[in-house]
Amino acid sequence: MKQKTEVILKDLQKHFRGGWFANIQSLTMFFRKYLTPEERADVIMVSMEAMTSANRHDVCAASKMLKMTLKYSMPEIGKVPEIIQYICHNMNSITETTAQGTIKRILYLLAQTYTNEVILTLFEMEDQSQRGVHKPWEILASFPKGYEVIMEFLLQKMTPHQKPKGQEPSHGIEISPLIATRAIHELLLEPSRRMEVQTFFSSLFMALLFRISFLVLEGDTENQDQQRVTEWVDPVSSSMEALKTLMRSTGYGDYVSYVQKLGGWELLTSPERHYEGVTLLARTMVIKNCWHNRPIFSLIIRMLQEQDYTNHLPAFVFMTELLRCSGVAAVVDEGAIRILADWFQYEEPATVKLLLQVVGIFAKHGNMVRQLHMLQPYVLNCCYSLDSDIVMETFTVLKCLAEHLSWQHSSSFFVQLTFTLGPFFEKESEHLRLAAFETYRALLAKVKRRMLVFPLRHQVLNLIVLLVAHLEDVNVSVAQICRPALCHTAAILGWSRLKVIFAEKDVWTILRALLEQEAEKAPWFLKQCMPLLKSPQAPIRQTAVRFAGQIIQTLDAEEASDIEEVYTALRSLQEDPDPTVSCLATQTFYILEAKDKLPVGTPTSCFCGRRPRKIS
Repeated sequence: MKQKTEVILKDLQKHFRGGWFANIQSLTMFFRKYLTPEERADVIMVSMEAMTSANRHDVCAASKMLKMTLKYSMPEIGKVPEIIQYICHNMNSITETTAQGTIKRILYLLAQTYTNEVILTLFEMEDQSQRGVHKPWEILASFPKGYEVIMEFLLQKMTPHQKPKGQEPSHGIEISPLIATRAIHELLLEPSRRMEVQTFFSSLFMALLFRISFLVLEGDTENQDQQRVTEWVDPVSSSMEALKTLMRSTGYGDYVSYVQKLGGWELLTSPERHYEGVTLLARTMVIKNCWHNRPIFSLIIRMLQEQDYTNHLPAFVFMTELLRCSGVAAVVDEGAIRILADWFQYEEPATVKLLLQVVGIFAKHGNMVRQLHMLQPYVLNCCYSLDSDIVMETFTVLKCLAEHLSWQHSSSFFVQLTFTLGPFFEKESEHLRLAAFETYRALLAKVKRRMLVFPLRHQVLNLIVLLVAHLEDVNVSVAQICRPALCHTAAILGWSRLKVIFAEKDVWTILRALLEQEAEKAPWFLKQCMPLLKSPQAPIRQTAVRFAGQIIQTLDAEEASDIEEVYTALRSLQEDPDPTVSCLATQTFYILEAKDKLPVGTPTSCFCGRRPRKIS
């Protein structure tokens, strides 16, 4: 067939030697309509062979003919690998200017239409010789539009697990993410397309970073034999070098050096510390105020719109650091917040922790009240997570919110937070209990007397006895927080005398003074004692028993008629595992009986057979 093609071409070339070809359309139709893909490949191969001829007329004729037949678009062509191999092996033999341009156009058109085959062939040649075949990459990079198309193609191949919407499955040769990474690296090495690389930087940067994350955390699951890749090509190293080359080619070479100095590149390759490397890389972008920070953030938000996005964790790690940049935070709109709010419902601990950190970062920026307002319900909901680490992270964030938000813009949230904290003051976990008290202290610091209206006033008063009792907390840090919190409470309530007592006196003196000054609130104080009688801490239970006994003695008949629940709790405390608590509970029963304060029919203790008296 090839001999027949040579005869036909020699006859066609005669027309070009005369400088005139009467029917260009006939030649184009002949090539496109009447030849098979393999025959078209033969025509191209024979024409290229003619371009290596010493006869200048043959070179020009073959060049003009190919240029004419391929003027508009590339028809279906067979034997693409053979054509690519011939171009690479004979490129230096073609010296005539027009012929060189034609060869470049053939390579460009083939790369546009048969990208998989072209790239695979180039790397197969390179891997077989282990020597770089750089000239073809230089040619591919010399066509701006083609460079963009090829880069877009390679970006899709980088993440095969993220199938683009609407893309049909391919039945032909496919390149692997590793080959796509290597091809991107080769194209990035060509300096002629620096402007185009700026356009692609965000997409390339995140694709390469996610590729590294996938390889380091998941492992290389590709079948290299099918991709005809030699064993000496390391996927992680290849991806890392491509990322560094991208940064250098866009003017961020000092970033590469900075990350290297801090050991960031080594961290990225460590399965155990990979996310530290991601954090360090993002932090570098923030510290050096990278121009691409905002485009990268916008790209990540678009990615996170897909709830099943495979690379969501490294995306969140990187985004969390980016948001520390005020310029990035400034572009966080309601759409982005809704996407982040949806991810709170994902309930994966690592993701939720990062989202909570994002909320804390928003608070520190000081100008994101609207965004925080949308996320606050999700944060409060995290207080009830079954994961203790998430609960602790939530309280860290709540404390941050209490410290950084203003009362003017967040009063309703502060009131809601005050009520939310209640159950956590009696948690057995010392760390969680301390976090709850720290948050309440930070919240109280925001409150002024003029702000103390219902329902906040009610809740502040409702926590008075609890704060006093926790001056006896086994966690010294909690006790140290409670005293200034009590003083601030007294200040905003206008209790000047009690403020002095709160600051200096012991628990028993404080309770007695509180009951003397606020006698009308005695029934309320008694109700506050009830949950403390069930505290996991013996010192707190002891304080609650003593204060409850003191309160009951001050109540008149009408006020004492509804305290059966307190007596039930006191009776159960006679069996308390702590001997001090059980003894005190029993003594309280004797004292109350002696003062005619027990309701009719209430037994005093398991060993006291005296008949209860009626209230006079």
